[in-house]
Amino acid sequence: MSATRAWLADFTWEVVTAQNAVLCAAKNALHKPTSDGHAETKALWDLRHPQVMSLDEAVDLCRQCHRKAPFCFYNGNTFASIIALVIKKLALPADEAFIIRSLAGHIVAGVATEEEVRAFREFCERLDQSHAG
Repeated sequence: MSATRAWLADFTWEVVTAQNAVLCAAKNALHKPTSDGHAETKALWDLRHPQVMSLDEAVDLCRQCHRKAPFCFYNGNTFASIIALVIKKLALPADEAFIIRSLAGHIVAGVATEEEVRAFREFCERLDQSHAG
């Protein structure tokens, strides 16, 4: 698997919306697009999600979309769960997968420390190196 690829290509806006609906239903929360962020986020996602990018860039796209708040509730959880599914495809050892999902989720949610961001970027660099050539 190449470290630079279309990581998010399978996640159309319809999939993103369905993921948010599932998360909202589980907590009896309102699933509804916001008037402020939905259209802008959908346009950004539709443009970028099929593109080839690094894993770090895919995480950053999810972070940007979370910050634009396209839905009334669970924006962070929606985009963190999508990047977690992407990371699951890497078939990492269970303990490493847990750590990388946690780091990516914190970055998406905007709560990652500098140390966490640095650790995730180092992982991405190792991923790039292991697939170089």
